[in-house]
Amino acid sequence: MTDITGPNAVADTHNADRRKLLKMAGVAGVAALGVGGSSRSASALELGTEWDKTFPKSDAVDHEKVTFTNRYGVPLAGDLYTPKGRSGEKLPAIAVAGPFGAVKEQSAGLYAQEMAERGFLTMAFDPSYVGESGGEVRAVSSPDINTEDFMAAIDFLGLHPSVDREKVGIIGICGFGGMALNAVAADKRVKAVATASMYDMSRVMAKGYYDKMTAEQRAGALEKMSYQRWDDVEKGEPALAGGLPDTLDGIDDPVLKMYYGYYKTERGYHKRSLNSNGGWTVTNPLSFMNMPLLTYVNEISPRPMLLMAGSEAHSRYFSEDAYAAAAEPKELLIIEGADHCDLYDQKDIIPFDKLQAFFEKNLA
Repeated sequence: MTDITGPNAVADTHNADRRKLLKMAGVAGVAALGVGGSSRSASALELGTEWDKTFPKSDAVDHEKVTFTNRYGVPLAGDLYTPKGRSGEKLPAIAVAGPFGAVKEQSAGLYAQEMAERGFLTMAFDPSYVGESGGEVRAVSSPDINTEDFMAAIDFLGLHPSVDREKVGIIGICGFGGMALNAVAADKRVKAVATASMYDMSRVMAKGYYDKMTAEQRAGALEKMSYQRWDDVEKGEPALAGGLPDTLDGIDDPVLKMYYGYYKTERGYHKRSLNSNGGWTVTNPLSFMNMPLLTYVNEISPRPMLLMAGSEAHSRYFSEDAYAAAAEPKELLIIEGADHCDLYDQKDIIPFDKLQAFFEKNLA
C-alpha cells in the first residue's frame, strides 16, 4: 500500500478526481447513494438460511440468525455466534458492526466468529436500513439511529439467557467505530469498547479528509443536498450518487484501489453490501454534517477503550485524534505496515490475540 499520509497525499485529497472517486466509493462523506425498499417488521424480515459470508464457517462455533428492534421501531437482523462445547455458564458478550456501507456477512461477521472461537458470545448485525435489517428508505444512515442500533444490540445481548449482562462489550469497524464510541459514551451498560480502522463519519462528512473542506465547499455541498430533497420527493425515490467503479481502468488513486480490492473482488464482495454495489443516497450526509459523533468521547472513561489502526491507513488520524480526546484508560495500537482494509479481514494482521486479552481482562 502506498503511503498516503504525508503532505503530498493531503494535498492530493483535494484533487477533484479524488473527491469524485472517493465520493463514488461511499466513504468520502460528501455524498452517497441509496436504493428503494419496503419497511419491514422484525417478524417479516427475510433472513437467508444459507451460509453466504465472505469467510469460511468455523466448526468451533454455533451460528444462529436473530432479530431485534431498536427504540425507533426498526427491526434489525443479526448473526449470533456461540462457542461450542461450553458447560452452560453465562458468557461475556460482544456486539460487532461495520464497516460503514458493509453488511454483517463481511468484516463484522469475521470478527464476531473469531471472537466466539475465543470464548465470547458475539453478534454481528446489520444497521438500520441496510442488509437484512428493516427500515424505510433503504441505504440511509444516521449518527443517532446507528448509535441506537448498537445500544439495541446491547438490549438483545443483555436479555439473552446465555449472556452475563454485566460483561458486555462492543467492537466497531471503520465508520461504525465512531458510532461504537458514541454509543459507549452514553450507554453505561457497556464495559469495554474496541475499534478497528475507525472513521469519524460526522467529521469527514462535515470537514472532508484531513479537515480540509473549506467553508465555501461545505456550504455548496449542503445547498446541493438541500435542493436534492425537493427532487427526491417529487420523483418519489432518492437520487443515487454512484458507488465504486466496476473496473480500475484509468484509476491510480491508492485509496480507491484499496477499497475496490476488498468490496469489488471475491475477497469481500457481498450482494447486499452497499459498498460492493450501489452505495448510499445523495442526501445521506445531511444529518452527519451538523452532529459531531465524538463530542463526548471522554465520557467513555473509566471504562477502557482500544483503538487499532494501520500505520499506512489514510484513516489513521481518526483513531489518533479520538485517543487524544479520550480519558484514561485507553490504548492506541498502530499496526505496522497495515492499511485501512487490512483490518477488515486479514487474520494474519488483525491482532485477535490482543482483542481477546483486552476483553478477557475488561469483561471479567
